[in-house]
Amino acid sequence: MSLYEVAFAGILVPGADEAQVKANLAKLFQADAQRIALLFSGRRTVIKNNLDEETAKRYQQTLARAGAQVEVSLMGAEPAPAAPPATPAAAAAQAVQAVSPAPTAAQPVGDKPSGGRLSVAARDEYMAAFSEVDAPDLPLAPLGADIGDAKPEVAPPPLDLSGMQLAPVGSDMGQAKAPPAPPAPDTSHLKLEE
Repeated sequence: MSLYEVAFAGILVPGADEAQVKANLAKLFQADAQRIALLFSGRRTVIKNNLDEETAKRYQQTLARAGAQVEVSLMGAEPAPAAPPATPAAAAAQAVQAVSPAPTAAQPVGDKPSGGRLSVAARDEYMAAFSEVDAPDLPLAPLGADIGDAKPEVAPPPLDLSGMQLAPVGSDMGQAKAPPAPPAPDTSHLKLEE
Protein backbone atom coordinates (compact mmCIF):
# COMPACT_ATOMS: atom_id res chain seq x y z
CA MET A 1 0.00 0.00 0.00
CA SER A 2 1.37 3.41 -0.98
CA LEU A 3 1.53 6.12 1.65
CA TYR A 4 1.27 9.82 0.88
CA GLU A 5 2.17 13.08 2.60
CA VAL A 6 0.56 16.51 2.42
CA ALA A 7 3.00 19.45 2.38
CA PHE A 8 2.52 23.23 2.30
CA ALA A 9 5.08 25.81 1.16
CA GLY A 10 3.15 29.05 1.72
CA ILE A 11 1.55 29.08 -1.75
CA LEU A 12 -2.04 30.32 -1.87
CA VAL A 13 -4.87 29.38 -4.18
CA PRO A 14 -5.12 32.06 -6.92
CA GLY A 15 -7.31 34.95 -5.77
CA ALA A 16 -7.05 34.07 -2.05
CA ASP A 17 -6.33 36.75 0.57
CA GLU A 18 -3.34 35.85 2.74
CA ALA A 19 -4.83 37.22 5.97
CA GLN A 20 -8.06 35.26 5.38
CA VAL A 21 -6.12 32.07 4.57
CA LYS A 22 -4.09 32.45 7.78
CA ALA A 23 -7.32 32.88 9.76
CA ASN A 24 -8.84 29.83 8.04
CA LEU A 25 -5.79 27.67 8.76
CA ALA A 26 -5.64 28.85 12.38
CA LYS A 27 -9.26 27.79 12.82
CA LEU A 28 -8.78 24.54 10.91
CA PHE A 29 -5.66 23.45 12.79
CA GLN A 30 -6.63 25.14 16.07
CA ALA A 31 -3.18 26.76 16.14
CA ASP A 32 -1.88 30.11 17.33
CA ALA A 33 -0.59 32.86 15.05
CA GLN A 34 3.05 31.91 15.65
CA ARG A 35 2.56 28.36 14.32
CA ILE A 36 0.61 29.65 11.34
CA ALA A 37 3.42 32.13 10.59
CA LEU A 38 5.85 29.18 10.44
CA LEU A 39 3.70 27.65 7.69
CA PHE A 40 4.08 30.86 5.65
CA SER A 41 7.89 31.04 6.02
CA GLY A 42 8.35 29.88 2.41
CA ARG A 43 9.82 26.54 3.39
CA ARG A 44 8.12 23.24 2.56
CA THR A 45 6.36 21.95 5.69
CA VAL A 46 4.81 18.48 5.90
CA ILE A 47 1.36 18.89 7.42
CA LYS A 48 0.35 15.21 7.54
CA ASN A 49 2.05 11.98 6.47
CA ASN A 50 1.38 8.22 6.35
CA LEU A 51 -1.95 8.78 4.58
CA ASP A 52 -3.67 6.64 1.98
CA GLU A 53 -4.37 8.30 -1.38
CA GLU A 54 -8.05 9.00 -0.69
CA THR A 55 -7.38 10.66 2.68
CA ALA A 56 -4.54 12.72 1.21
CA LYS A 57 -6.86 14.00 -1.55
CA ARG A 58 -9.47 14.97 1.09
CA TYR A 59 -6.81 16.94 2.97
CA GLN A 60 -5.86 18.65 -0.29
CA GLN A 61 -9.50 19.58 -1.04
CA THR A 62 -10.14 20.85 2.50
CA LEU A 63 -7.02 23.00 2.50
CA ALA A 64 -7.82 24.30 -1.01
CA ARG A 65 -11.22 25.46 0.30
CA ALA A 66 -9.33 27.25 3.11
CA GLY A 67 -7.16 28.94 0.45
CA ALA A 68 -3.91 26.96 0.81
CA GLN A 69 -2.41 25.19 -2.18
CA VAL A 70 -0.80 22.00 -0.86
CA GLU A 71 1.28 19.32 -2.51
CA VAL A 72 0.32 15.64 -2.20
CA SER A 73 3.28 13.37 -2.87
CA LEU A 74 4.23 9.76 -2.45
CA MET A 75 6.25 9.23 0.73
CA GLY A 76 9.87 8.33 0.12
CA ALA A 77 9.86 10.16 -3.21
CA GLU A 78 11.97 13.29 -3.26
CA PRO A 79 9.96 16.49 -3.97
CA ALA A 80 11.06 18.33 -7.07
CA PRO A 81 13.55 20.93 -5.78
CA ALA A 82 13.57 24.45 -7.18
CA ALA A 83 17.38 24.37 -7.34
CA PRO A 84 19.83 21.49 -6.99
CA PRO A 85 20.64 20.87 -3.33
CA ALA A 86 24.04 22.17 -2.32
CA THR A 87 26.42 20.58 0.13
CA PRO A 88 27.18 22.61 3.26
CA ALA A 89 30.70 23.34 1.96
CA ALA A 90 29.34 24.54 -1.40
CA ALA A 91 26.71 26.68 0.36
CA ALA A 92 29.40 28.25 2.56
CA ALA A 93 31.61 28.94 -0.45
CA GLN A 94 28.66 30.51 -2.28
CA ALA A 95 27.87 32.71 0.74
CA VAL A 96 31.50 33.87 0.96
CA GLN A 97 31.52 34.70 -2.75
CA ALA A 98 28.26 36.61 -2.35
CA VAL A 99 29.53 38.64 0.61
CA SER A 100 33.06 39.30 -0.64
CA PRO A 101 33.21 39.53 -4.42
CA ALA A 102 36.51 38.81 -6.16
CA PRO A 103 38.68 41.91 -6.59
CA THR A 104 39.09 43.33 -10.06
CA ALA A 105 42.06 45.19 -11.53
CA ALA A 106 40.46 48.53 -10.67
CA GLN A 107 39.61 47.39 -7.13
CA PRO A 108 42.55 46.19 -5.01
CA VAL A 109 42.06 43.56 -2.31
CA GLY A 110 40.59 45.03 0.88
CA ASP A 111 38.64 47.88 -0.76
CA LYS A 112 34.94 48.01 -0.19
CA PRO A 113 32.73 47.60 -3.27
CA SER A 114 30.48 50.46 -4.33
CA GLY A 115 31.17 53.11 -1.72
CA GLY A 116 31.61 50.83 1.31
CA ARG A 117 28.16 49.25 1.21
CA LEU A 118 27.70 45.49 1.47
CA SER A 119 26.18 43.74 -1.55
CA VAL A 120 24.68 40.31 -0.82
CA ALA A 121 23.20 37.91 -3.37
CA ALA A 122 20.21 35.87 -2.15
CA ARG A 123 21.01 32.17 -1.79
CA ASP A 124 17.37 31.05 -1.82
CA GLU A 125 13.79 32.28 -1.96
CA TYR A 126 13.66 32.93 1.79
CA MET A 127 16.79 35.09 1.81
CA ALA A 128 15.61 37.05 -1.24
CA ALA A 129 13.51 39.14 1.16
CA PHE A 130 16.74 40.51 2.65
CA SER A 131 18.56 41.27 -0.62
CA GLU A 132 17.51 44.95 -0.62
CA VAL A 133 18.75 45.63 2.93
CA ASP A 134 21.21 48.54 2.97
CA ALA A 135 23.93 47.45 5.38
CA PRO A 136 27.38 48.94 5.90
CA ASP A 137 30.34 46.74 5.06
CA LEU A 138 31.82 46.54 8.55
CA PRO A 139 35.33 45.09 8.87
CA LEU A 140 36.28 42.32 11.31
CA ALA A 141 38.57 43.19 14.19
CA PRO A 142 41.82 41.20 14.46
CA LEU A 143 41.97 38.35 16.94
CA GLY A 144 42.45 39.60 20.50
CA ALA A 145 41.57 43.22 19.72
CA ASP A 146 39.61 45.26 22.26
CA ILE A 147 36.31 45.97 20.50
CA GLY A 148 34.71 47.93 23.31
CA ASP A 149 34.26 51.67 23.10
CA ALA A 150 37.31 53.65 24.20
CA LYS A 151 36.67 55.17 27.61
CA PRO A 152 37.87 58.76 28.04
CA GLU A 153 40.09 59.64 30.97
CA VAL A 154 38.01 61.05 33.80
CA ALA A 155 39.54 63.88 35.81
CA PRO A 156 39.00 63.58 39.56
CA PRO A 157 36.44 66.07 40.88
CA PRO A 158 37.82 69.04 42.85
CA LEU A 159 37.21 68.33 46.55
CA ASP A 160 37.86 70.78 49.43
CA LEU A 161 38.97 68.64 52.38
CA SER A 162 40.43 71.49 54.45
CA GLY A 163 37.58 71.43 57.00
CA MET A 164 38.04 67.73 57.84
CA GLN A 165 40.26 66.35 60.63
CA LEU A 166 41.40 62.94 61.72
CA ALA A 167 40.19 61.62 65.06
CA PRO A 168 42.84 60.79 67.65
CA VAL A 169 43.96 57.16 67.93
CA GLY A 170 41.57 55.06 70.09
CA SER A 171 38.57 57.34 69.62
CA ASP A 172 35.09 55.86 69.55
CA MET A 173 33.94 56.40 65.97
CA GLY A 174 30.42 55.07 66.55
CA GLN A 175 27.27 57.13 66.71
CA ALA A 176 26.93 59.91 69.28
CA LYS A 177 25.53 58.58 72.54
CA ALA A 178 22.00 59.59 73.44
CA PRO A 179 21.47 61.57 76.63
CA PRO A 180 20.36 59.51 79.65
CA ALA A 181 16.63 58.87 79.98
CA PRO A 182 14.73 61.17 82.36
CA PRO A 183 13.62 59.73 85.74
CA ALA A 184 10.25 57.94 85.87
CA PRO A 185 7.36 60.10 87.11
CA ASP A 186 6.24 59.71 90.79
CA THR A 187 2.91 57.87 90.90
CA SER A 188 2.86 57.12 94.66
CA HIS A 189 -0.01 59.56 95.35
CA LEU A 190 -2.38 57.79 92.93
CA LYS A 191 -4.91 55.20 94.24
CA LEU A 192 -7.41 52.87 92.65
CA GLU A 193 -10.94 52.94 93.96
CA GLU A 194 -13.12 49.90 94.23
